[in-house]
Amino acid sequence: MSIRFLLYTILTGMVLAAAGTAVAQGSRIKDIASLQAGRDNQLIGYGLVVGLQGTGDSLRSSPFTDQSMRAMLQNLGISTQGGQSAAKNVAAVMVTATLPPFASPGSRIDATVSSLGDATSLRGGTLVMTSLSGADGQIYAVTQGSVVVSGFTAQGQAATVTEGVTTSGRVPNGAIIERELPSRFKDSVNLVLQLRNPDFSTSLGMARRINNYAAATYGGPIAEARDSQEVVIQKPKTADLTQLMADIENLVVETDTPAKVVINERTGTIVIGADVRVSKVAVSYGTLTVQVNETPQVVQPLPFSNGQTAMQPQTDITAQQNGGKVAIVDGPDLRTLVAGLNNIGVKPDGIIAILQGIKSAGALQAELVLQ
Repeated sequence: MSIRFLLYTILTGMVLAAAGTAVAQGSRIKDIASLQAGRDNQLIGYGLVVGLQGTGDSLRSSPFTDQSMRAMLQNLGISTQGGQSAAKNVAAVMVTATLPPFASPGSRIDATVSSLGDATSLRGGTLVMTSLSGADGQIYAVTQGSVVVSGFTAQGQAATVTEGVTTSGRVPNGAIIERELPSRFKDSVNLVLQLRNPDFSTSLGMARRINNYAAATYGGPIAEARDSQEVVIQKPKTADLTQLMADIENLVVETDTPAKVVINERTGTIVIGADVRVSKVAVSYGTLTVQVNETPQVVQPLPFSNGQTAMQPQTDITAQQNGGKVAIVDGPDLRTLVAGLNNIGVKPDGIIAILQGIKSAGALQAELVLQ
């Protein structure tokens, strides 16, 4: 695969350029910012999955599973006096869920189930009623239902095939919300919008766009950019907060982000931002390849002699140097930068080394992010 095809495959669809100049992109406020009062909350709980086909916890190795099973049976009025059970159709699990903002009692959310003991698979199991608590210790949801596992395991006497994760699954719409969050959106005096990618230019642009809308609708400005991440909106006296937020989140704002080059050396992925600039610099890339071949030969003794057959080593060493081409890279825009890198004709690992060298030389006017 040529380097030209590879780079354009990575960058196609990510960058728009016209006549060598990046085009400013407009985004809705709902896509670039979130309401501070509308945050998610995490829930957690401990439960049991029953009905497994011999793939559950070993009760001797996981004593908490046996204790939990006995406690559950006692709550159901069943005596648990006697010896320890040896069944392997029960597994202790941790249950997690995300409580969305403004969720009301009776609505349903998904729950994630993960094995806590030495169970080998949760496939075919059913999660018994489990309460989910928040960070404040209050119960906000209760979940129960069949566990859906995407992975599978097939095992024979001499081989085992496993695909995906069989000790984790989901209960779709299995959690029912029992308590709503103590938030009063309608009683709020100010709305705080938080940028997902903090930037002063975007924050100020958002405040100006909201104030232009407010001047035409309410007769005055209502937004102020507090910093690079937060924009505070003061509620007009005659405004309904729900309608105000619905109008504001659909306003289009031109976003701005710092220039970045993201490199993943493990996968060879290179992502270059649209605003990346490179000062004029000369680049040469060459590689030295040394190949060593061992071809030992068998040496036979002369006829009717007392000699013995022996191995004679033979080594062939070949050294080859590729590359060495010098190219001038001058990137006033992304298209010119990519064309300059293509002229060198190296593989992705070479492009990564070149970008790191350009950054060290001070010619890369962008942040270099290594993953």
